[in-house]
Amino acid sequence: MGADSVPRREVVTGEPAATRSAGTRPHPGPARASDAGATEDVPPVRALMRNQARLALSAVALLVTLLGLLPLLLRLVPPLDAQGHAPLLVWLALGLAPYPVLLCIGRWYVRHAERHEDEYVAAAPSKEP
Repeated sequence: MGADSVPRREVVTGEPAATRSAGTRPHPGPARASDAGATEDVPPVRALMRNQARLALSAVALLVTLLGLLPLLLRLVPPLDAQGHAPLLVWLALGLAPYPVLLCIGRWYVRHAERHEDEYVAAAPSKEP
C-alpha cells in the first residue's frame, strides 16, 4: 500500500532447457522422500497390522465371552432369592463386576499392542542420512 512491492525471487535448481538435448527429459525421482523405501516396508507393516487385528479380535472375543456369562450368572439368582441375597448379588454382578474385567482386558491389549509395535520398530531398518 504505500511501500513499493519487491518482486518475488525464484530459485531454479534444474539445468537450463537450452543445455539439455532435444528429446531427453530428466528422470523424475520419487514424489516424496518416504516413497523411496515404501516397497521394502510393506510386508512388515502388513504383519504388524495382522498381529494388531488378531490381538483386537482376541480382546473382543474375551470380552464378549466373559461379559456374556453375566446372564448365566444372573440365571442362578432365583435359588439365592429365598435367602434374600439376590438384590445384592445382582447389583454386584451388573454394577461392579464388569469394570475390573474391562480394565484387565484393556491393559492386556495395550501391553501386547505396544510389544508388537516395539518389535516392528526394532526390526525396521533405520533411515538415517
